[in-house]
Amino acid sequence: MFKGMFEATIDAKGRTSMPAKFREVLVEVYGDERFVITNSSPVDLGGGAFSNGLLIFPHKKWLEFEENFRNTKGLTSAQRNSIMRTIISPAEECVADKLGRLLVPSHMRKSAALEREVLFVGVMDKIEIWSQAEREKVRVQDMKNFPSDSETVAELGL
Repeated sequence: MFKGMFEATIDAKGRTSMPAKFREVLVEVYGDERFVITNSSPVDLGGGAFSNGLLIFPHKKWLEFEENFRNTKGLTSAQRNSIMRTIISPAEECVADKLGRLLVPSHMRKSAALEREVLFVGVMDKIEIWSQAEREKVRVQDMKNFPSDSETVAELGL
């Protein structure tokens, strides 16, 4: 499982270094150094504003996502098309180079507002990549969305 937050930089060509811990998980847990990078689901910040980051799926998890998407019945045609255009179409299969660097395509850097300072965030079976400014906006929204029902939180073991 991917856990932790790691600061990194991204250069003008779109190269950044994936944290060594995350590269190790790809190989040790998923048995494959390949991954798929794509846009994340937009985060609603309220007032019509949205924030976007990127997602890295281990290759195996991406294949599971595609299968689940094909078999999901509870989406409207408009929702299905939005997911295809936002998440599936821009997805690219990648492998980090020998130095652990990955190349983030320019259209994804633009979509996620990635400039210089980036943050890799482990979220169980995926990795998020955020600009530090966008991640702070999402953190504030997460605090607003956090469950206030202590019984529900206790059920989670928190």
